[in-house]
Amino acid sequence: MRARWKVAGAAALTGVLAATGCGGGGGDGGGNTQVEVFSWWTGGGEEAGLNALIEKFQEDNPDIEFVNAAVAGGSGTNAQAVLEGRLQSQDPPDSFQGHAGAELQDYIEAGYLQPLDDFYDEHGLREAYPEQLIDQISYDGSIYSVPVNVHRSNVLWYNPSVLDEAGVDGAPETLDEFIDDLRTIEEETDVIPLAVGAQWTVDHLLESVLLGELGVEAYNALWEPGADWSTPEVQTALERFDEILQYSQEESASEDWQEASKRVVDGEAAFNIMGDWAAGYFVNDLGMTEGEDFAWAPSPGTDGAYMWLSDSFTLPEGAPNQEAALTWLELVSSQEGQDIFNPLKGSIPARTDGDPARYADSQYLTEAMEQWKSDELAGSFWHGVTVNNRWKSDIDTALGLYLQDGDLDTLQGALDSAAQA
Repeated sequence: MRARWKVAGAAALTGVLAATGCGGGGGDGGGNTQVEVFSWWTGGGEEAGLNALIEKFQEDNPDIEFVNAAVAGGSGTNAQAVLEGRLQSQDPPDSFQGHAGAELQDYIEAGYLQPLDDFYDEHGLREAYPEQLIDQISYDGSIYSVPVNVHRSNVLWYNPSVLDEAGVDGAPETLDEFIDDLRTIEEETDVIPLAVGAQWTVDHLLESVLLGELGVEAYNALWEPGADWSTPEVQTALERFDEILQYSQEESASEDWQEASKRVVDGEAAFNIMGDWAAGYFVNDLGMTEGEDFAWAPSPGTDGAYMWLSDSFTLPEGAPNQEAALTWLELVSSQEGQDIFNPLKGSIPARTDGDPARYADSQYLTEAMEQWKSDELAGSFWHGVTVNNRWKSDIDTALGLYLQDGDLDTLQGALDSAAQA
């Protein structure tokens, strides 16, 4: 396998644990009521969006202390490890973030979550959310989480000035064009053709390449129980993935998605494939201008396909401040709450009645709201829609071994085994 780009002096993330409180103490039984909300929103537009929700919650509920128990890093993997320990120790937060879909299945089967059917009925949420989203967050006929947004995973972010310098005419539409452009950028400039970060960002890249090579129907079929990953079509997709990855710098456990995305707007890299939370980060945190400092397109080969994920909040069994937790869920499920949060987060509302005017300042979000209604839908595996935690972990392990030895045959065999387990 050809040596990939190397970048020295990667800056380490500061503060892996960004929690302002652990444990649920000070509950409804005495003193000031509090609500402890657990998430992994600690950087970029996601943190700005969470802080705006917290401000609104405290404004509406001055008698409830908000405890922001957020854990940084790994697209939620660090937070999920901490959360699992707390749930096993019967020390749940009052509400915790989880990706809507199969990711929550393990928590439900372990008895960690309360069903929210009555909450949905009381607040008219079955009519407020799209039917497909309701189906994805239901398990055995009950609903266990409250989505606050919809994100798109398959977005190619790029620096227009870097592409101009290399003589590349706009974003590539196919994987063949993408590989050609990466090669051109390597030959004509001194920048990194494709920026990646920690290993999870390479998992994220993999799902977009699979979708771009296989198409929506075949991609979605990969996540059916017992799916066949040994086919020549999957082999070709993995070969494309391998070739694309040669044009990236070494992935680094010390660099999360923000560092990889920032390389694009800083002119250090031409491309980055990342979810659309990057839009909020570019504009709200870095002060960048759409269409000038950065531009975007569907990841190569995926035009007309919307690879989606949704952040949601839950009500754990044994939540020490259940009434306060339900008050939090009322805010995140409301039109007002979602229209406060999503323009900052760089996502669109999970509800169908979001106010388009709130998103009009962002060309990206305006486009995303329309494409969500018209594109074919594919669920993100890395972000919890299509696979449970065991399957996701098996894929991540297989990818980690591939990044060490570059053996594509072993990678494909391990991915096929993971689907059969």
